[in-house]
Amino acid sequence: MSRKVPFMHWFFGKSRLIISFCFIIMLLVCALAAPVLSPYPADRVYDDSADDLAEAFTGPTWAHPFGKDDLGRDVLSRMIWGSRVSLLVGFAVVGISLFLGLVLGVIAGYFRGWLDEMIMRTIDLLLAFPGILFAIGIIAILGPGTLQTIFALCLTGWVSYARLVRGLVLAEWGKNYIQSAIVLGARPFRTIIVHILPNIMSPIMIKATFGLAGAIMAEASLSFLGLGVQPPTPSWGNMLNLGAKYLILPEAWHLTVFPGLAIVLLIMAINILGEALRDRFDPGYNDEN
Repeated sequence: MSRKVPFMHWFFGKSRLIISFCFIIMLLVCALAAPVLSPYPADRVYDDSADDLAEAFTGPTWAHPFGKDDLGRDVLSRMIWGSRVSLLVGFAVVGISLFLGLVLGVIAGYFRGWLDEMIMRTIDLLLAFPGILFAIGIIAILGPGTLQTIFALCLTGWVSYARLVRGLVLAEWGKNYIQSAIVLGARPFRTIIVHILPNIMSPIMIKATFGLAGAIMAEASLSFLGLGVQPPTPSWGNMLNLGAKYLILPEAWHLTVFPGLAIVLLIMAINILGEALRDRFDPGYNDEN
């Protein structure tokens, strides 16, 4: 896609992108307005007309479109509140990892020398462990929980951003406009902020978009294993874990289908958005692949 095409014309010319963007915005609105949009409290275990849990595992009805879980709680309400937790973890992990990766990547690429060597050897050490297994190990030490999940995912999440930023800074360093700024006496901080960062942010933001999908998937995986967000706080991962426990029960199909479908659709929507941004701001990508 040419850069000369106006952004709005480019955006509205892609139906998949519009649908994905609207879906992401809808989930963000649900997450932010969960107390208003949720038809029932997330931890409510029975209706006003019920004295017990006889309606546990009730399938979808008009009153409860996504049915009820094993404690008679409304699944739709828990999914709305769960979207808040899942998106919070995803954005927190991406934001913290992006900040750390940007700072350390710029330091390594601009100043080089022993700073570059120290940062890159640390990255090599962290890359020796699969990210999800490293996170599981950290949570095994700290204990499960929302903050522990964010911390564990950030410990390895910054690595890919730092490698990307370092490579981009090294590529910009050799260009004439950077050398001219240095010769004219521009200080390192000004050179980085004014000249380098504006020219490398596009691929970084594209990377962050894909990273958001990865962080949400990682949180869901850890919660599914019982190592992430802990009940009774709802997240899509631990809701999927609950549904897996009752897969043998035909009447409990909705406990797995709806959280799993939400995760799949959100990951697809974010990836479609990331691919569209890559096509827009990196038109040479498709030619190289």
